[in-house]
Amino acid sequence: MMNNDNIRFLAEWESPKAILMALPHEDTDWAYMLAEIHDCYCRMVTAFTDAGLKVILLCRSKQEALDALGNIPHSEHLLLLEADYNDTWTRDYGPLSVVRGARQRSLDFGFNGWGLKFASDRDNLVNLHLRDRFVILPEQYRNERDFTLEGGSVESDGAGTLLTTARCLTSSNRNGGKSKSELNEILARRLGASHVLWLDYGALAGDDTDSHIDTLARMAPGNTIIFTGCRNMDDEHFEELLHMRGQLTLFRTPDGESYNLVELPLPDPIFDDDGRRLPATYANYLVTGSHIFMPTYGQPANDRLACQTIRIAFPDHVIVGIDCRALIKQHGSLHCATMQLYEGYFNDAVFN
Repeated sequence: MMNNDNIRFLAEWESPKAILMALPHEDTDWAYMLAEIHDCYCRMVTAFTDAGLKVILLCRSKQEALDALGNIPHSEHLLLLEADYNDTWTRDYGPLSVVRGARQRSLDFGFNGWGLKFASDRDNLVNLHLRDRFVILPEQYRNERDFTLEGGSVESDGAGTLLTTARCLTSSNRNGGKSKSELNEILARRLGASHVLWLDYGALAGDDTDSHIDTLARMAPGNTIIFTGCRNMDDEHFEELLHMRGQLTLFRTPDGESYNLVELPLPDPIFDDDGRRLPATYANYLVTGSHIFMPTYGQPANDRLACQTIRIAFPDHVIVGIDCRALIKQHGSLHCATMQLYEGYFNDAVFN
């Protein structure tokens, strides 16, 4: 595989300093449950600012955001930025952070509503808006919009290894159904990926993303992969996740070593009002240099086990559980609703 040694796609745990989010409003799919989802966003913003993170919250109007959130502790760490957007899943249209040589770059990839499933015209302009408002400095912004790539579809170890799923990246509705080998070359050129791990298995009922990796398996320090397991043979996910686990055991590091595998529990089934299963997963956590923000689902035993399990890979991190039962009603969770930004990758002066 061709490799660009001058590019390094940052690992999520490399001490991000700010979180990009977008507040649900009445013209989004959240209209029927705005009070409930605003309570969830208030919990997330509070948890992030309590941990010393800054939050850039896209909103339709600042007053609307203030009314929705109420009094946020550490409000000096909260920037309300008026913008137009289709939906709130900033993970998939926010900028990806790379180092190119000695220069920091925020990459703006194309976003087409998870393979043309949903409207995305306004989401796809958000990074340009961040650049034009000098939240991302123009000299750091890089236009990569000729290639469709969602942030939730790729995991980096920060050292050239990228973990992804074939169902998503080879989708014909994203980049014309390119092959793995073609995509390997593109990922090497754009993200510096020298070692791409392709998962061919793993899918959650109710998932609109074609198996985003951040619902299934996540990279962690020390050649570790944290993954969603299923031990209930009667669960519809059992066979698919068993195959996924088997494939993970066959993956090798660039040095030929096996990965350390850490298995997260699968939440008990959660259904929408029409009886359709929702894609609840504990793998959809957000990790920083010191904290892990874990989605919880009102299932005390499973929630506790997930928090205890994640500590195996991140023993020195503070684990913060955040109730995401509101988020999952629109088929996403905590990681989907956030995009981390690192020091130097956003203009800190906008908070002054």
